[in-house]
Amino acid sequence: MATTDLPNSRNAPTTGSPRRTNGAFVAVKNVFVAESSTFYTILGVTLFLVVFGVVMVLSSSSVEQYAATHDFFGAASRQGLYAVLGVPLMLIASRLPARFWRRWAMWIVGAGLVVQALVVLTPLGYSIQGNRNWIKVGSFTAQPSEILKLALVLGIGAIMYVKRDKLDDWKEVFIPIGIASLGSIGLVLLGGDQGTAMIMLILVFGALYVGGARARHLLVGVLALAVALPFVTMASSSRQSRIGAWLSGCTDTSQYQDLCWQPVHGMWALASGGVFGVGLGNSKAKWSWLPEADNDYIFAIIGEELGLIGAVVVLGLFVVLAVSMIKIIRQSRDPFVKTVTGGVLAWIIGQALVNIAVVLGLLPVLGVPLPLISAGGSALIMTLVAIGVVLSFARELPGKNDPRATMNGTIR
Repeated sequence: MATTDLPNSRNAPTTGSPRRTNGAFVAVKNVFVAESSTFYTILGVTLFLVVFGVVMVLSSSSVEQYAATHDFFGAASRQGLYAVLGVPLMLIASRLPARFWRRWAMWIVGAGLVVQALVVLTPLGYSIQGNRNWIKVGSFTAQPSEILKLALVLGIGAIMYVKRDKLDDWKEVFIPIGIASLGSIGLVLLGGDQGTAMIMLILVFGALYVGGARARHLLVGVLALAVALPFVTMASSSRQSRIGAWLSGCTDTSQYQDLCWQPVHGMWALASGGVFGVGLGNSKAKWSWLPEADNDYIFAIIGEELGLIGAVVVLGLFVVLAVSMIKIIRQSRDPFVKTVTGGVLAWIIGQALVNIAVVLGLLPVLGVPLPLISAGGSALIMTLVAIGVVLSFARELPGKNDPRATMNGTIR
């Protein structure tokens, strides 16, 4: 009987093979398993917005791309390539635990500051439309301020985690965070990009609020910002002109061909879409009437081609993203997770609202793209990585260590 219980040499490979196969299957399956439905909601909405963005970049850029290069698909092909690079990076980031991001946060902040300093302080910096916010090495160009957004939110999260028991002492919290924030935002402003600096300010205050900073301390920061903002704004004559045109409602006909051309034609594009739109690909504004139709003003093309319904659907998807991130904030007990998720939420949703407000004429032109949809490699890739960080937090929500879990990681 003892010998019959042991596999002989001829049958050993046969009996061992299924075990190895099953083990490999379980290992691969566990790579993609997530216990939280929030994970799948964020992932699904993000992927939809990325694909939708590539389609809208193709529609909004095809005419000008053909006029410039005789290639209808130039901008859309690049955007598709950025998506192909960004989505795997998002999935890789989603597999890294919170302790990894916490451990390396300040190193990422340092690297972001160094790269941004190269933009504004060395010949590697490259200016587009007056903003020195790009780095150019040969034919390669990138926007380091997008890296700095993620670095800053991770840095604030790490500081709030370390100082979690000292939040009543403003010096313990606001001095290190103030140094990191002022250094990052100051370098961006030095390059002339006030739009990106505004988004970074929204990010900072969102992260601090969600992370548990005291309201009285935040109020002092808001008041200081209100005092400094007019001086920063008036430091540039172009910004003064844009704000002046916006405040006047573009009623001065002499500004129509210059400062008011983009906002007026953006509003016309939205208005011509009506409720159902003129149809995908049938925009008239993209025929060289609307500058930056595939970037800052892509929401105007969405409204024109897909109408009010399409515009509301896009807004609804960003609302779903916001609600899902709020769920992570409410369910997590880790100060680092709460702070970083709050910062990413403020960054993506705040930037989307600012972009849409500009197109609607509620804010002056700021040059802020619509997250996940507008053309641009650095913005798309870094936004996807930031969402990947939030997805990694979603994997660690309470419930993953449920005592009902079996050895295989499934819930009965």
